[in-house]
Amino acid sequence: MKADTVAAPVKAKGRSSLMNRFLYSSKVAPYVFVLPFVLSFLIFFAYPVFTTIQMSFQEVLPGQTHYIGLENYKKLWSDSFLTALLNSDRYTIWTILVLIPLPLVLAVFLNSKLMKWSSFFRSALFIPSLTSVVVAGTVFRLVFGDLDDAVMNSFRHLLGLPTLNWLANSSAAMFVLVILATWRYTGVNIIYFLSALQSIPQELYESASIDGANTWRRFWKITLPLLKPVTIYVITISIYGGYSMFTESFILWNGNRSPNDIGLTMIGLLYREGIEKNNLGLGSAIGIALLALTMVLNVIQLKSFGLFKKED
Repeated sequence: MKADTVAAPVKAKGRSSLMNRFLYSSKVAPYVFVLPFVLSFLIFFAYPVFTTIQMSFQEVLPGQTHYIGLENYKKLWSDSFLTALLNSDRYTIWTILVLIPLPLVLAVFLNSKLMKWSSFFRSALFIPSLTSVVVAGTVFRLVFGDLDDAVMNSFRHLLGLPTLNWLANSSAAMFVLVILATWRYTGVNIIYFLSALQSIPQELYESASIDGANTWRRFWKITLPLLKPVTIYVITISIYGGYSMFTESFILWNGNRSPNDIGLTMIGLLYREGIEKNNLGLGSAIGIALLALTMVLNVIQLKSFGLFKKED
């Protein structure tokens, strides 16, 4: 009996030391720490992508599926797909053209020592990003309404311009979408650029000033080159955000049916085919096409910035 009571702590101690050797082993520990990330990647990314690719070659019906080859991909070349692709292209290009230079310039001003109330303006510009997309979209739908007493039409009347149905015109609707994106995400991009600006050593600017460089030359030769990494990051997330835009369009038109599909996006088309029409096979094909498109565009922009060049 006494031998058993002595052996139990010895066994527990042996198991504890074995566990410690396992966890603190220089060979095993790295895999233990990486394991949660690997599992989450496999479960929440790799497996869904694999099943989506598989479904894109299938006709998915309630309770049954069967392979139909490339039929779903052949259906992609429809008017709806090309319209959604064009709308997403326009939206992404415009948001990149606005949401890169504008936050960059504002961040430079906010980072300047001569700027007064800098903290207040940073907070004020960041607050819109905390607003719900549903709330923001609803407010913008009212502001840019087709009624005579809508806010933007009231401004047009002051200028002697007629009432405009903003959300029934392709160019005006795209303008509203870009304004909404600018209002919501300018503050976020300012934070990215500010964090990069504050990491630039002031000695570089002081040395350039001593050498006679003016403000513009310091900005062009020092600030922009050193902001390259964060600029690449902002462009990358802007490409993803542009092509994944859906909620803004859905709320502005109070549904996924805009006049002549002027607000239809790639995700909107995926939602229409996969959820509304219950055609999960075609919806999966649209998703895979969108994934391939964003990956190709990001690889092109990364290559254009020289990220794949070998260092000498």
